[in-house]
Amino acid sequence: MIDCARDDGLWTLTLNRPEKANSLTAAMLERMVDLLLEASVDPHLRALIVTGAGDKVFSAGADLEAARAGLATSPLWEQVSGAIAALPCLTIAALNGTLAGGAFGMALACDTRIAVPGARFFYPVAKLGFLPQPSDPGRLVALIGPARTKLLLLGGQKFTADEALTFGLIDRIVPGAELMEAARDIAGDALAGNPDVLQRIKAMCAGR
Repeated sequence: MIDCARDDGLWTLTLNRPEKANSLTAAMLERMVDLLLEASVDPHLRALIVTGAGDKVFSAGADLEAARAGLATSPLWEQVSGAIAALPCLTIAALNGTLAGGAFGMALACDTRIAVPGARFFYPVAKLGFLPQPSDPGRLVALIGPARTKLLLLGGQKFTADEALTFGLIDRIVPGAELMEAARDIAGDALAGNPDVLQRIKAMCAGR
């Protein structure tokens, strides 16, 4: 299930399947795409937060049975990350726990990432015999460099939250009880701003 809350220019999308480590099904990814496309045409949108339910895992990636049925290589993952990257507002990944596999795409597509101290980060595509999402290696290289990207994707190494912060994969470590408050605080100036100006700033940051 994907929960969506809207509050005066702030959209919050929550992966809500904690009993399954917030693993994603095709239906959940399709719902994400629909919500993100709807957000993209909201004239009042100024910030979007993506988070997960529970206090241990943001998302374990693809649901195991769905992955075996072909979800691991579905274009839906890239549609989600592309839709997040295309949003004209500030986007924040509030990582309430471990980030794994295909779920990396939606976090990497956000403008900034914060995480709880117990979060772990791994992307075991080499071992599983899958390619990563097309845009993920490039976004990873831009954040953490080619060697650490290969350490993650080819070496299958798990990063701690402290390592992820040092490497540049995340921007802040925040205690779990304060995670959403911290995300809303980061969104504060954007929520007080003009959507057109925010879009121009974001384009300038991208070199456009």
